[in-house]
Amino acid sequence: MTDTTVEKGEGWGTETFYDKWVNEQKIPVVSGYAVEDLNTVAVEPWGRKGGKGAFVILEGAEGVADAYVCEIPAGQSLKPQRHLFEEMIYVLSGSGATSMWWDNGQKQTFEWQTGSLFAPPLNVWHQHFNGSGNTPVRYMAVTSAPLMLNLIHNSDFLFQNDFAFTDRFPEEAEYFNPSKGKLHPGRVWESNFIPDVRSLKLHEWIERGAGGSNIRLELSHNTMAAHISEFPIGTYKKAHRHGPAAHVILLNGEGFSLMWPEGGSRMKIPWRAGSMLVPPDRWFHQHFNVGSTPARYLALRWNSRKYPMGKAYQTDQDVKSGGDQIEYRDQDPGIEAEFKAECAERGVVSKMARFF
Repeated sequence: MTDTTVEKGEGWGTETFYDKWVNEQKIPVVSGYAVEDLNTVAVEPWGRKGGKGAFVILEGAEGVADAYVCEIPAGQSLKPQRHLFEEMIYVLSGSGATSMWWDNGQKQTFEWQTGSLFAPPLNVWHQHFNGSGNTPVRYMAVTSAPLMLNLIHNSDFLFQNDFAFTDRFPEEAEYFNPSKGKLHPGRVWESNFIPDVRSLKLHEWIERGAGGSNIRLELSHNTMAAHISEFPIGTYKKAHRHGPAAHVILLNGEGFSLMWPEGGSRMKIPWRAGSMLVPPDRWFHQHFNVGSTPARYLALRWNSRKYPMGKAYQTDQDVKSGGDQIEYRDQDPGIEAEFKAECAERGVVSKMARFF
């Protein structure tokens, strides 16, 4: 009988190239299934960025994407950066400006504030500036760094490559002008800069339940994308599932989410403005508003509609017909009971009766 045993090389194991790169950054790493408040995540000096930072690598990211929090000290700027992975940036607090350019090209600069969302085009030089001399800026970003670092396993190639993706950033004079955004069928807003996602107009999405509204976002010709959803006081959305790495950031409201693998027990995650959760791959999850205001969240995720990758999940179609959504009539009765109990505890009136 032939021996097919293969000996591992010295140093081989479960640590990925991305894991090693993260360790080299020497900043905190937040793990788990959720973050209570991105605004209070502890950050430490980050040499590569020239500011302070912390990684937020949650279970649901599953090596497909990651997140980090970065702080720019008052009156200062970060180092110029470029990299061969995609990145979407949401400003948690503060105001400032960002410049972007190709080698030997003209810089384009735009200003941003708390609530702004934008994405540096792939491999473009970019630099962020704090516009205040008194307070720091804090932003969070979701990137495809884990996928690219593990695929290429050469950080010099990803950070010191001079290829210019002029198809993604053609240096148009008004590339970051929000008034140039365009609405496409299917509630899709294509724009390279959104001044404030907290006030962006949403559109009704009846199939997801609870009288909610939504808009899908396409940014900087990325294969990564985003969406914003909002649902009224005293309501909750239908449970659904999709692939990994959808980073859900709560913009306002108070409530909780339930997450569970098919046939498994439910995990309960309370949230408020600034919280973030990432449902693991194919786990059902459901969001509940028990606060005194409408609840709105921003999801930074994979799978652009313009540049699709992999399976497109049917998150608004019944699982009974091959989709990925559980209709209200088919959910565990314990879910409705738990929601009513949470509402009663806070003096909130449930408005769910009309949806059953």
